[in-house]
Amino acid sequence: MPKFIVDDKEIDFLPGQTIIEAAEKAGINIPHFCWHESLSVSGNCRVCLVDIEKMPKLAIACSTQAAEGMVVRTVNEKTLAARSAVMEFLLINHPLDCPICDEAGECKLQDYAYKHSSGESRFTETKQHKDKRVPLGPHVMFDGERCISCSRCIRFCDEIAGEKQLTFTQRGDRVTITTFPGKELDNAYSMNVTDICPVGALTSRDFRFQTRVWDMSSTKTICAGCSRGCNIDMWVKSNEIQRLTPRHNKDVNSFWMCDEGRLNTFKHVGAENRINGPHLRRNGAMTKVTWDEAYSGAVSELRAFAKDEVAFFASAYSTCEDNYLLNKLAKSVVGTKYIDYTRVIVKDSGDDLLKREDKRPNSYGTELVGINRFKDGEYIPEVLKGIREGKIKALVVVCDDIFEKYPEFKTVAAKLDLLLVFAVNENTTSKYAHILFPLSSYSEQNGTWVNFQGRLQRIRPAVTIVDRDRSLDHLSVSRLDKFGTEFDRWGKTNKVDARSVGKVVLGLLAAFGQKSKISMAEEIFSELTQHNPAFKDLEYDIIGESGVQLKLSK
Repeated sequence: MPKFIVDDKEIDFLPGQTIIEAAEKAGINIPHFCWHESLSVSGNCRVCLVDIEKMPKLAIACSTQAAEGMVVRTVNEKTLAARSAVMEFLLINHPLDCPICDEAGECKLQDYAYKHSSGESRFTETKQHKDKRVPLGPHVMFDGERCISCSRCIRFCDEIAGEKQLTFTQRGDRVTITTFPGKELDNAYSMNVTDICPVGALTSRDFRFQTRVWDMSSTKTICAGCSRGCNIDMWVKSNEIQRLTPRHNKDVNSFWMCDEGRLNTFKHVGAENRINGPHLRRNGAMTKVTWDEAYSGAVSELRAFAKDEVAFFASAYSTCEDNYLLNKLAKSVVGTKYIDYTRVIVKDSGDDLLKREDKRPNSYGTELVGINRFKDGEYIPEVLKGIREGKIKALVVVCDDIFEKYPEFKTVAAKLDLLLVFAVNENTTSKYAHILFPLSSYSEQNGTWVNFQGRLQRIRPAVTIVDRDRSLDHLSVSRLDKFGTEFDRWGKTNKVDARSVGKVVLGLLAAFGQKSKISMAEEIFSELTQHNPAFKDLEYDIIGESGVQLKLSK
């Protein structure tokens, strides 16, 4: 492999690679604004100027190809002086409003101003003023004064989203970004421009002025919007989710995520209709009870039915661990043959970039753990027929609002002797429930999902809830009660008494007399790997942050 030298370090490169690409792969960061690994080269910010031996002038690293024996210097006096001059030029008209800018704390211009600028400007004239607070589309706001004309947003729309919606207008220091006449920035991936904008020119209208980046914690997890399983960072402040941003994974979603997944997959977590604590129906009304009462009540009811009088609806929102235990409860303990999950395929909602028609994040994983007995489209009619004929007398529904999706169930609800519902939020199905178990959301639990490609990936808890089996942040329940007022500042979601599907099932198994030593998601996964060849020899450390491709037999 050919080699060249960057700052006295010899590095390999592939033919056709530019200096900045090869340096980036070798862990050498060359400052840049306009260059992006997944976009075409524009070469207009000039911050990546480097000194190449035997070349008369400095060259931009983003468009200069590496060559065998080339010697490049990125931090000598000549390069640093040029970089400082470029930074001074970029800051001439840029407003000094970092304290009120949404990008503060994660702004490249702010970082480079400290690292590569002289610290003062010789420009004393009036700055060029441009339009501010310009809504480019339903989700993105533009501040023309902060824009440094890197063109990343324009190239993203043209090359990645496939929609020519943004362009430069005017010239010189009056240049600005606008949408084409009659258009707005409304493509399915428009909010990615707020991620790749290196300054505070493009901001999310949903997140704008909500909080500061240094006041939030971020957790590496997975988007629940569809079967793609985009890798994301979940940002939380005071125990409430503030935003989702894409996390780079070249094998899944590259640098991107769709607007639908970014905006619509987390707001139910802190909603007012979260179910708080288990409930039993008594005298026609739902009454909050203890977990032990709910477990014993559910098991007492389930024992009264013959094995095929009970039907289970699993969920492809649940983790592999949760569905593994649910399948065990249904088949090995209750003994029913009726267990499957509802598919949600939205025709024409997918595209060639990321979005999938299958809107469940763990459909593949649900099938891999054995919940796939019925052919697609057969299970719902089979269960409805069984209820009408009195053959199915009990229904266990996990997560999915089947009474809303399939209104036919409302017409047969009165025929059910037991409707046992597991749900995160109140919904149409939960209104008919005889026993209701509150579930933790995907943002509150550990576990794994398998995307449509067969890639196993981890979800991680970003939000904390009250789990009376397991203390909040490893504090005992007594300490939680003692310092309750202190935890009030964490937000309303820490008041929710809920558990994962797996923990609820473990409670039911214990009430059936099948106590287990396992209690944590890691332990459930370990048992799963021993009984399912698709997950053989895997563990959470191996899955890591980027996931692993399962070796599946065809």
